[in-house]
Amino acid sequence: MSRLLFLIVIFALIYLLLKSYLKQVRKNDKSEQTGSVPTEDMVCCAHCGVHLPKHESMVTDDMYFCSEAHRRAHADKHQ
Repeated sequence: MSRLLFLIVIFALIYLLLKSYLKQVRKNDKSEQTGSVPTEDMVCCAHCGVHLPKHESMVTDDMYFCSEAHRRAHADKHQ
């Protein structure tokens, strides 16, 4: 009976140690991922309202557009 109790205690300790180790590994992985992903500003197309990264947009008179066609359509509409 004492051997069985001893084995249960050993398995419980191993389980707790592995659980703690895996939790720490996951935490380190998350911190590495969040640090390496650059963030980028998003803008809204003045013509259709779609959101897109700022570097992909076209800027005219401090307004952002998703394409040249939308830039022209917006300019024609407001002239």
